[in-house]
Amino acid sequence: MVQHSTGPLAGLLVADFSRILAGPYATMLLADLGAQVIKVESPGGDDTRTWMPPTREGVSTYYLGINRNKRSVALDLRKPDDLAAAQELARRADVLIENFRPGGLARFGLDYDTVTATNDKIVYASISGFGTGAGRDFPGYDLMVQAISGLMSLTGDPDGSPYRAGISVFDVMAGLHASIGILAALHHRDETGRGQHVEVNLLSSALSGLVNHSSGYVAGGTVPFRMGNAHPSLFPYEPLPTADGELIVIAGNDGQFRKLCQVLDLPGLPDDPRFGRNQDRTANREQLRPLLVERLAKRTKDEWFRDLLAAGVPCAPINTIDGGVALAEELGLDPVVTVGDVPGVRNPITFSDTPARYELPPPGLDEHGEEIRAWLKN
Repeated sequence: MVQHSTGPLAGLLVADFSRILAGPYATMLLADLGAQVIKVESPGGDDTRTWMPPTREGVSTYYLGINRNKRSVALDLRKPDDLAAAQELARRADVLIENFRPGGLARFGLDYDTVTATNDKIVYASISGFGTGAGRDFPGYDLMVQAISGLMSLTGDPDGSPYRAGISVFDVMAGLHASIGILAALHHRDETGRGQHVEVNLLSSALSGLVNHSSGYVAGGTVPFRMGNAHPSLFPYEPLPTADGELIVIAGNDGQFRKLCQVLDLPGLPDDPRFGRNQDRTANREQLRPLLVERLAKRTKDEWFRDLLAAGVPCAPINTIDGGVALAEELGLDPVVTVGDVPGVRNPITFSDTPARYELPPPGLDEHGEEIRAWLKN
């Protein structure tokens, strides 16, 4: 089974023993860029096949969104023939990615030490929830990590309950970190001829991804708190009401604030010592907010959006997903690609010479099983 694909990763074989989100998202990104990805599933299939609604023609759109450009083989690792096929796939692969509980593949001879005994060039990537130490037995669910990491303590109204993010943000982040780690390890292999073990865990990805908040604590000793839509270090940087609804208004620096005041016809504010510098505006936000709101109330959000953006002031309507897709289409970003008859979201990376490919729709369970088993026996 030889795949003649295009893309910057063409020629790489990825054995994908992952399921649900972080691993499959990482391998879809690699597949979009030309890698040949073989998705190894249990006979029951990836859990996300059953995560519905919504669906498209009876298939979970959750599954469809993270599994294009892959081939599927269902293997029961408790059966000798299927286990032998899995081990042979690992022996041939350039990359193996898995998100079993730490040590879970050892009983099948598919752990890093055993695989490298017959394939010392492999880049073996493991994604866990909480690492391989004392947290090795914790189940790795994104919602757990949102709670434990502190993200939920930052999300919601100051006097309300903590909220989770609207997406599984740390699964996605861990998938991105895994992809970066794999590509770095492949470069190292090109230089040295040696593969290595790449490990990513959701909690470490979360603490890295909390950026200014985690830095504020570890470097400054400050424990952040929920501020609703407000930003702890910038103002304005939040939704503000207009005549017909809210508009995101941002002054990321003093120059942008001056432009904002020009459009709002508030020319004296930038010279007011309470508001001239970002740290002053942040400290005096309760005095500044009503002055901005009073002016914004005189026109609609669409009118302000047009004029503020033209003046170089960052601002945005608060869309639903359909509005976000529509704007991307209007801007010529071509956000939707159709593979087979399945629409999906375009890979976000653009290459001048080696574009992403969209060749295979998300596979049915064991859709390529016969072909893959025959290839592994040759």
